[in-house]
Amino acid sequence: MQTISTTPAIWEKGYNNYGPWLREKYNGARVFKVIVDGGFTCPNRDGSKGYGGCTYCNVDSFTPSVSRNAPTVKQQVIEGMERARKGNRADKFIIYFQPNTNTYAPAHYLKMLYDEALSYGTEDIVGLSVGTRPDCIDAEKIALLESYTDRFDVDLEMGMESIYNDTLDQINRGCNHDDLIKALKLVENSKLDICVHTIFGFPWETKEMMLKYADEINRHPQIKFVKFHHLHIVEGSVMGVKYKREPFKLFELDEYADFLCDLLPLVRPDVVIQRLFGLSDRELLIAPNWGLKKSEIQYRIDQRILERGVVQGSSVGSF
Repeated sequence: MQTISTTPAIWEKGYNNYGPWLREKYNGARVFKVIVDGGFTCPNRDGSKGYGGCTYCNVDSFTPSVSRNAPTVKQQVIEGMERARKGNRADKFIIYFQPNTNTYAPAHYLKMLYDEALSYGTEDIVGLSVGTRPDCIDAEKIALLESYTDRFDVDLEMGMESIYNDTLDQINRGCNHDDLIKALKLVENSKLDICVHTIFGFPWETKEMMLKYADEINRHPQIKFVKFHHLHIVEGSVMGVKYKREPFKLFELDEYADFLCDLLPLVRPDVVIQRLFGLSDRELLIAPNWGLKKSEIQYRIDQRILERGVVQGSSVGSF
């Protein structure tokens, strides 16, 4: 794996920003992720661990309709690459298995899907990204993903969501934080790039509790990337039903931006921030509706970070 230097371009926003990081890593190329739906389900939906999924989850709300409607992996990859070339002038691509649990199948079946996805336009495909749950990772699947690292950069994305088992129980996660720790142990010396995904804003977690997420990320050097999301309430979720009956406190945009300003100084400076927030489809979003486009939200958050002079990692170890 190439070592990326900490240059001013990456840090111009005060944090280790994924977009500039990609451009430096790939010599100025415009790199975009192509979302692929492999048709997986989830052990928290099919009955092996539970039914109904996590209480915040409607999987469709986090999957663009263009990928949901494409019937084959081949078609999704080809059409996704073409859209990114035309709409975003993309040069290179990371194939991203995103919806549901993308290691929830025998290794030989996973290999068939991954091979198919990576076999089209190979000269322009530079990476494979696989989203999954920490309780659906084992040594055989890690070895399979590692087998691609001689040709591609491969990152394994796991849902941390919360570091508190009480929260994981309340959201019907179907696994606990120890499952994540076990998965991270399996990839301690792996060639894979590890990303963890967190959700901030569960109404029973205080600000102090949420800031502790940084400590947990920092103590695992194998974590290279993070995705920070604020809690969404969406149609088709258990939380959506509860929220409509009795609304509860959620982040307002300015409040969330200020929270990130307090969090980022506590996060190791080498951790690359892939996302600071997430968005679901507008037609499914119940709350919080900030009434802005993705680019406008990003601008507001970045401006707040700059105004406050925030520097990622500047307070590591002080909280």
